[in-house]
Amino acid sequence: MPAHARKNESVWHFLGQILSWTLLAAVLALGAVTVIVPKIAGAMPLTVLTSSMKPGLPPGTLLVVRPVAPQDIRVGDVITYQIRSGVPGVISHRVTGISLGADGSRTFVLKGDNNSAADAEPVIAAQIQGRLWYSLPLLGYANTAATGDAREWIVRGAGVLLLGYAVTVVVRGVLSRRRNKGADRGEGV
Repeated sequence: MPAHARKNESVWHFLGQILSWTLLAAVLALGAVTVIVPKIAGAMPLTVLTSSMKPGLPPGTLLVVRPVAPQDIRVGDVITYQIRSGVPGVISHRVTGISLGADGSRTFVLKGDNNSAADAEPVIAAQIQGRLWYSLPLLGYANTAATGDAREWIVRGAGVLLLGYAVTVVVRGVLSRRRNKGADRGEGV
């Protein structure tokens, strides 16, 4: 093989390696911010399903919500609350007002950024699940799709694909070395 062809092949190999490592780093970082970091912090990932928080949090946005003490909630915070205390089903809206009761309890007035009126009922501390920690556009769709049995198949499929990719890289490396050794010895020229 001519020297210029080998040099050209090594450039493509180098670029392929950079692309592979970059892709791996991106997948690992994505996994960290969507699964590992929330798990460690006691946070929960949720998906925005409606347009009530547009334009800042459009449908499909992944919200990572961390527990918060009611006394730490401020006007302007986006919080997630149960529609009815103790019943599944949550809403994430912005705090627009805080009221103090005679007994010192706090109630919160919330409103979706895209809604014309505040939520019908004030929210009590027992309903609050947490405050928005960070959000990732579009990743909520993947979070919604990857639930229950689907998540198990996705994880297994991703594992098989990564294993297949690793085997391919190793086999290509071994074959490339054999070709180079053969070329160095003058075989097949």
